[in-house]
Amino acid sequence: MIPIQLSVFFMIIYVLESLTIIVQSSLIVAVLGREWLQVRRLMPVDMILISLGISRFCLQWTSMLNDFCFYFNFNYVLCNLTITWKFFNVLTFWLNSLLTIFYCIKVSSFTHPIVLWLRWRILRWLPWLLLGCLMITCVTIIPSAIGNYIQIQFLTMEQLPRNSTVIDRLQKFHQYPLQAHTVELVVPFILFLASTIMLMASLIKQIQHHGTGHCNPSMKAHFTALRSLAILFIVFTSYFLTILITIIGTPFDKRCWLWVWEAFVYAFIFMHSTSLMLSSPTLKRILNGKC
Repeated sequence: MIPIQLSVFFMIIYVLESLTIIVQSSLIVAVLGREWLQVRRLMPVDMILISLGISRFCLQWTSMLNDFCFYFNFNYVLCNLTITWKFFNVLTFWLNSLLTIFYCIKVSSFTHPIVLWLRWRILRWLPWLLLGCLMITCVTIIPSAIGNYIQIQFLTMEQLPRNSTVIDRLQKFHQYPLQAHTVELVVPFILFLASTIMLMASLIKQIQHHGTGHCNPSMKAHFTALRSLAILFIVFTSYFLTILITIIGTPFDKRCWLWVWEAFVYAFIFMHSTSLMLSSPTLKRILNGKC
């Protein structure tokens, strides 16, 4: 049991982190959307970032409502919010994976025929890939939706005279939504992991090819890209592991330690959101001009 003052402190930290992430997501969508309307064209990376910004904006609001409903025992509202949070969480993972795959194909120095073929095709495929991420999320969220419905039925049965057979069956499926959500996140994370490792290997190879003794602009660009990629890799992997620990179950009382844990988790999301903002040349150019 932690002191109430400490819980309030971390609750404030969590709310400030969430509001900052919401502002960052809104800024990405507003700035890049305005650029899209003015120029009538947008870089492929910025198209993915706009989609990520919308998804992250919805995810963060849902997460805040979800956490407060859990803390104050609004179980029926919580069940309805949980499936919405899962949907946007899975969609965010798929969009992050798509962004990393795009960078891997466009930036890497691999000359395999499949990579070259994808490099030529991916620009025209990008709108369909974004739509594909949405469709895959809708399909993969179905098991979680079914499990979530079972959980709502379980809560309803608790208020009625007990039917031991039905209650026992529902209890077996009580953890099913969380297990299904784990599988939904693992696939896009593996794609993110593979793309990031391939891209880092390509950048290291290019740095070795240029030699360490020449501090030319190309070398500096490769070092900067490699450092940014390493930070993004560490932050996103840490976020995935903390989400995984949350789903599997933490060794402490969730309600007592909720705000401490959430402040810790969303610190990674804040860093990841900041890294995404810095990954857009268009966004950096516009913000530098305005500020």
